[in-house]
Amino acid sequence: MIKIGQKIDERYRVTALLGEGGMAEVYEAFDVISKRQIAVKILREVLVSDQVNVERFQKEARASAYLNHPNIVCVYNLGTHKNRPYMVNELIKGPTLAEALSARRQFTYLEAIDVMIQLAKAVSYSHQNGVIHRDIKPSNIFLLADGTVKLGDFGIAKMDNAKGCNAIFGSSYYLAPELAQGKTASPQSDIYAMGITFFELITGRVPYDGASNEIVAMKHIKEHFPSPRKYLPNVPRKIEKIIFKACKKRPQNRYRNVNEFANELIAIKENPSLLEPHVSFLVRFFGFATEEES
Repeated sequence: MIKIGQKIDERYRVTALLGEGGMAEVYEAFDVISKRQIAVKILREVLVSDQVNVERFQKEARASAYLNHPNIVCVYNLGTHKNRPYMVNELIKGPTLAEALSARRQFTYLEAIDVMIQLAKAVSYSHQNGVIHRDIKPSNIFLLADGTVKLGDFGIAKMDNAKGCNAIFGSSYYLAPELAQGKTASPQSDIYAMGITFFELITGRVPYDGASNEIVAMKHIKEHFPSPRKYLPNVPRKIEKIIFKACKKRPQNRYRNVNEFANELIAIKENPSLLEPHVSFLVRFFGFATEEES
């Protein structure tokens, strides 16, 4: 643990502990050169001897530093302090979407659409630069006070030139069926996770739940995708169709790219009349998609 007041690399003076995870500690610090408050994410000391964890952390740092977009958490610098790799990020003042959902339970349709459009811009930029996130979920998305959405945590991202990336990582609640089966990640894997996130924003729930990660993963593979109207009976048909398409079982049946997904959301934002509710007797009572699963 780094003490408050201590400097990292004689440059970043630690002012507070922001959080601890299984892999890293995150500190608020003051950059004595740039004269700004920043966040330093540093690998936990007990993990330094584990090369797998070191490489995973360094991979996140490289993937994040490679991306420069207003909807992606900015990485200012990379380094090593006493054999512990670290990255210097912009300091985010705002909750994660998971924290916002916990406090609010759900978002309005237009709020959720705005969040998803901004998220889509971040993911599209990431894909255009050869990086697949592989762990899109509300706890990795930040909501700033001015409404700006920022995507972070590229810890298990797959870069185009990466080898051996078929291991199963990521939260089972947002895991595309092909990833649950140990297959290669693709842009469509991120689109699936975005569809799940959209589902959760408007309903306050994830579509699949279970007593273990394995049970949830199997549901993604085998079970019909539930309609959001199972939990929110008046969900507009247009929103339901977007979620259904993003979350098709087969990657080739989802949106071809994130921009296609975003364009449908933008069309709704520009024409709110598309948000008129649609109620189906069968879906209200049975909660399953009426479309044939592909």
